[in-house]
Amino acid sequence: MTTAVTGATGQLGGLVIEELLARGVAASDLVAIVRDEAKAADLASQGVSVRVADYDDPDALRGALDGVDKMLLVSGADMGRRVAQHTNVIEAAEAAGVGFIAYTSLLHADTSGLSLAPEHVATEERLTASAIPTAILRNGWYWENYLAAIPQAAESGQLFGAAGDGRLAGAARADYAAAAAAVLTSETDQGGKVYELGGDERLTYTELAKLIADASGRDVTYRDLPEAEYAAVLSGAGLPAPVAEMLASSDAGISRGELDTTSGDLQALIGRSSTPVADIVTRALG
Repeated sequence: MTTAVTGATGQLGGLVIEELLARGVAASDLVAIVRDEAKAADLASQGVSVRVADYDDPDALRGALDGVDKMLLVSGADMGRRVAQHTNVIEAAEAAGVGFIAYTSLLHADTSGLSLAPEHVATEERLTASAIPTAILRNGWYWENYLAAIPQAAESGQLFGAAGDGRLAGAARADYAAAAAAVLTSETDQGGKVYELGGDERLTYTELAKLIADASGRDVTYRDLPEAEYAAVLSGAGLPAPVAEMLASSDAGISRGELDTTSGDLQALIGRSSTPVADIVTRALG
């Protein structure tokens, strides 16, 4: 069985390739679909087949998926263009005769008010309409999303956000990669499965601030802001306005419980608890 991973030099896709290799999948049975071949030199040196294709290039995608049995479609990062791009990949998979697709969606995508949700919902609907069996991996928030904020909070003594008292069931990027690899290598039929994926530790930002304080040895408190004010703070820190607004919207979603879950799906797939948040905090603090 040949398994392809799109975005294979990205942060998530690269970890999925690593996990598949660790699970005993032969490098010769893996296809890394990338935009920049030079960035995939390490994968090629391990024997992984590297194929160049962009989500905006249907012809290249069809060629890249030739002979592929299973595929992980890692959602693109180009917000506003993802439905068209994902459709290109799905149509290429249909034309190439791919037998199974797993897609990285968003936690509670079908009911979420997050600004990220509509493109994921549209992609899920297109996959449902396809004849290709599909598993939906609704990933929760990555704790790595806070790698920049954690040292800033330790330095300033304040963790800023707009999440109120909402709980966040985040997980490490490697945990989500392990879940994807588990689905791709499963011996049971995964067609039609929808997984709501989140970590064991369901933290409020106040509790996250305490973890930062404990790890840094400094006083750190959480300062809750209105969504628009938090977006302005992020923009003032140098983030592009669309990114700042997306992050502020996500915090508002946390306040509504939209990035929280007790499903246990992640733990069942990876066969262990999620990575401790304290490990991520320690990494961020260096």
